[in-house]
Amino acid sequence: MVLTLHGGNRSIQKLRSFHHKSKKMFDIPGKNFLSGILKNDGEDSPLETQQEVGSAIFAVEKSPVSKFPESAAEARSASPKERHPPSDMDMMKEKFGKLLLGEDMSGGGKGVSSALALSNAITNLAASIFGEIHKLEPMAPDRRTRWKKEIDWLLSVTDHIVEFVPSKQTSKDGTNMEVMVTRQRKDLLMNIPALKKLDAMLIETLDNFGSENKEFWYAKKNSNDSDNESSQSRQDDKWWHPVAKVPPNGLSESCRRWLQSQKDSVNQVLKAAMAINAQVLSEMEIPESYIESLPKNGRASLGESIYKNITVEYFDPEQFLSTMDLSAEHKVLDLKDRIEASSVIWKRKMHQKDSRSTWGSAVSLEKRELFEERAETILLIIKQRFPGISQSQLDISKIQFNKDVGQSILESYSRILETLAYTVLSRIEDVLYADAQAQKSSKSSSSGESEEEGEKLNASGSPTTKTLLDFMGWNIDAANFPKDQECYCKGENDTMMVKPNTTPKKGTYLERLENCMSGTRSPSGRH
Repeated sequence: MVLTLHGGNRSIQKLRSFHHKSKKMFDIPGKNFLSGILKNDGEDSPLETQQEVGSAIFAVEKSPVSKFPESAAEARSASPKERHPPSDMDMMKEKFGKLLLGEDMSGGGKGVSSALALSNAITNLAASIFGEIHKLEPMAPDRRTRWKKEIDWLLSVTDHIVEFVPSKQTSKDGTNMEVMVTRQRKDLLMNIPALKKLDAMLIETLDNFGSENKEFWYAKKNSNDSDNESSQSRQDDKWWHPVAKVPPNGLSESCRRWLQSQKDSVNQVLKAAMAINAQVLSEMEIPESYIESLPKNGRASLGESIYKNITVEYFDPEQFLSTMDLSAEHKVLDLKDRIEASSVIWKRKMHQKDSRSTWGSAVSLEKRELFEERAETILLIIKQRFPGISQSQLDISKIQFNKDVGQSILESYSRILETLAYTVLSRIEDVLYADAQAQKSSKSSSSGESEEEGEKLNASGSPTTKTLLDFMGWNIDAANFPKDQECYCKGENDTMMVKPNTTPKKGTYLERLENCMSGTRSPSGRH
């Protein structure tokens, strides 16, 4: 009604005043568009102008605009993949922050010791990088880079574990004097470079198994290959591992020699890592909690039967182990725990470090020393025969309660290299075992074909060689005479004599191959 009484110009003025009053309410983009409409001197009718203004306001209200700056809005809308990854400095701060807290993120001081935190960090890093190696193949570049970077971070702690050593210095006036300088601790100075070298050798060995150097491949357990059963027999307990496959006639001679050289190299790495780990564990102090859990004497720890076998006058460690049940890993580990406990008891009694009067002295000091040496020999053989066995109770207690940071780093680093070397060695033996099975099957198939050809020739009516009995017409049944005996007659009135055959029986090639393989075959992988 106001628009019709006062005309178009006055209505436009009222709309302008209304827009001015509501400027703060509708402070949105698009006001230039509205002002362009209101500045129209208007040949249009006032009603059309009001409808255009309302539609423009409604259109702008439907699309609200963020009040944040454009850069912040773009950063919030960016996906997590487009964000920058954390830098190496941030990752290092996070890792060493957790180590300082002792794996206690609450900060309440209930974390583990620094030595155990570093040991767990190295073990967890190796598990995340290597995992359980199922195939012989090179490492991925990102995993290799992460391993080298983060293991160097954790090993950098050893650079600050030092000891004072005397050193000679010459002053400006030419006077020689002896001062004390710092140097990295001796055990770390010797073992850390050696372990780094072993680490590089293992990674180089994995890199050698590229696709261009391999004559073998891997197939899943549930594949329908004809020779899958023979490949599964070596590692039935590891059903999730892929099966190593070789050509039907086996590997070439050059590839077989190359695999054997790689196996020898990894075996040397395994022995070196085992020696360093055993040396570090032997230098760790035995916790008091473990000592308190021991029985009162070695006989109670070993049991009556094992104690008698160890304390006999003439002792043979190989014969002793042959009488033990070592068919399962838990049985081997139980025997190892018993022998280690008895060895600790005998050592403490020899050095008179125990104050409990209940431990009597029924056994002389010389016999205790002899029994302790026999126990150490058995433990060494078990370690060499079962390199992939789990840690014993004594080793776990030493690692858990150890306070020396340097020893913890050496023990954990050598342990993961030992596990990695054993796993790679087991995968190489899987391929060699598949090659031996393929050669065995090809030999048996070729011998079977030759026998079939001979039967076909005899069945076709080809002339056969006649014996003297056939020529004379004597029908003597050969079944009456043993095959390994020789019969001969001296005359008509002489009795028949039977002469035993003393020629040694020669084994076939397959039997000799089986005997060689059964003697040199390594135990199945436990990783």
